[in-house]
Amino acid sequence: MEANWRICAKKADFKGIGDKYNIDQVIARVIVNRDVNEEADISSYLKGTISDVLPYSHIRDIQKGCELIKGSIEAGEPIRIVSDYDVDGITSNYILYKGLLELGAKVSYEIPDRIIDGYGINQRIVEEAYKDGIQTIITCDNGVSAFEAIDLAKSYGMKVVVTDHHEIPVDFDTEGHKTYRYVAADALIDIKHPECTYPNKFLCGAGVAYKFIRQLYDICDKPWEDPYRYVDILAIATVCDIMELKGENRIYVKEGLKMLKDSSNIGLRTLIKCLELEGKDITSYHVGFLIGPSMNATGRLDTAKKGLELLLSEDESKAQILAEEMVALNRDRKLMTEQGKKAASDMVCEQCKDDTVLVLYLPTLHESIAGIVAGRIKEEFYKPVFVLTDSESDPDMIKGSGRSIEGYNMADELGKISDLLSHYGGHEMAAGVSLSREKLGDFKERLNNNCRLTEEQLTPTLMIDVPMPIAYISEGLVDTLNVLEPFGNGNPKPIFAQAGLLVKSARYVGKDNQFVKFVFQDKDGYIIEGIDFNAKPIIDCIKMWFSEEECDKMFKGMPNAIKLDVAYYPGINEYQGRRTIQILPTRYRKAQ
Repeated sequence: MEANWRICAKKADFKGIGDKYNIDQVIARVIVNRDVNEEADISSYLKGTISDVLPYSHIRDIQKGCELIKGSIEAGEPIRIVSDYDVDGITSNYILYKGLLELGAKVSYEIPDRIIDGYGINQRIVEEAYKDGIQTIITCDNGVSAFEAIDLAKSYGMKVVVTDHHEIPVDFDTEGHKTYRYVAADALIDIKHPECTYPNKFLCGAGVAYKFIRQLYDICDKPWEDPYRYVDILAIATVCDIMELKGENRIYVKEGLKMLKDSSNIGLRTLIKCLELEGKDITSYHVGFLIGPSMNATGRLDTAKKGLELLLSEDESKAQILAEEMVALNRDRKLMTEQGKKAASDMVCEQCKDDTVLVLYLPTLHESIAGIVAGRIKEEFYKPVFVLTDSESDPDMIKGSGRSIEGYNMADELGKISDLLSHYGGHEMAAGVSLSREKLGDFKERLNNNCRLTEEQLTPTLMIDVPMPIAYISEGLVDTLNVLEPFGNGNPKPIFAQAGLLVKSARYVGKDNQFVKFVFQDKDGYIIEGIDFNAKPIIDCIKMWFSEEECDKMFKGMPNAIKLDVAYYPGINEYQGRRTIQILPTRYRKAQ
């Protein structure tokens, strides 16, 4: 989609910051653009370590929950952990399970089947726990909306501790006022609880589990000997659950990524090797697009217990089998996703392109990839999206996932029409939902009738950190940009831009000529190369903006009329021992 280009114009003493921390003023501008302004915050951003994270004892009900679990351990009562089936659920289960084992707990785990059970703890899981003699249940990355399941557990006399990070469910009255609904757990530990004063509201489920285990060790007087224990696992969860990389989250990811290069976890190390990342510096990109999806594929197309088994594995040969299976499953998932995305995109164009909230019913789509497809469609059309499909466990039900844009609180909007829904949960930017097929029309109609998004909100904005001339780029600047990593939600990769660049020439490169290398020139004659790894859209635009004849001249290296505003990220091209500065364009528009 066409975007509104905006320059981030936040004010600060950039020279002073640069001098104090020995960084380029460009780096200082980017940091301030991330709302990192105070001296302590800047210092933490650049130099923060595990010793700088927030105290875990300040989370509501964490003391109560830990005392309860300590009592269960001392009494020898069987404890069962119940998590979600995604990466955050798998990793939070791992942290709790390993921690409880070392504290001497009689502990087991359960992970719902995505197809049979759906999201989170349910009555079947509670029934199985009761039959197994379980006396205490602890949830992770789920539980705040499991009313029936927790009520059943309490009726059986079980103790229930909920650890979660999702929004507390709400009811709306006729005037739009909301009332929170709380499950009947013995301890409800959720950073989103309105009475919880813990300042970081963007911990993932594994983050809450990590805080819980740290507090439990303190209560049990067991030393936490390795300050970096579980931090690599927590980094994976934080990136894959798209948490904001600010404050302590940034520290966890920054430190955890360093650990992944030489992980002590046999399963993780094996998976990294299978993904051909062995010996490489692992970035948030590798975690978000390779490691995480491979782990996620088990919960999508098989059982998420295999992901947990990989992390728990002490046998390299078994880990190898599991890792290879994960990589193969993820390849299948990618193919299914591409097919589903095309079907969904076609549906938008043919049936509902004028809707503000896109509700797409694809009955043959595998329900495990509904959320991924919804995310892709949101990016393409920049609208809130729900992708629904037939439930494999109940022929009368449809279920799916939603992905949102800024300004549209998906959890609240579903709360307003909860009378139509059999189940829903999530947060502002993503949600899961199930409803009877007969209510699909009402679901779509009421979501759109309730929507108050404006045209401005429905137009994506490209925020440019620094309008930086290409002549300013140096190898030193490119190298120092590394201090801004890791990139992700809340700390996006910075965007630089220069207006009015001439395109001297272009040529196709790559094994299949799928990339384009441009030669750009500014008004003063400074020349720089740029490579685009997704070139078809801009080539199509150049033909539309300037004509096919001008595009042909560009590819022949002839004088042409093509003049572009280019948003980019600077980089270094290393080839046969030579290092040359280049730019990686991310967006273009026709120069004025």
